[in-house]
Amino acid sequence: MESGFIVIMLALFTLLAFVVMAIISKQKTEERMDDPSATKSTLAADKSSTGKPADV
Repeated sequence: MESGFIVIMLALFTLLAFVVMAIISKQKTEERMDDPSATKSTLAADKSSTGKPADV
């Protein structure tokens, strides 16, 4: 095998892994946004900024 082929395959695999992680993260975020019982972020307009962060 040529070393250039290995580099290209590693780059494509890395890109694919990041795309899959981004899609999963997006789905989790959208599910949390749709959940009315989820803890609000301290950045939300209707939440105190001195409260406990939502993701801790």
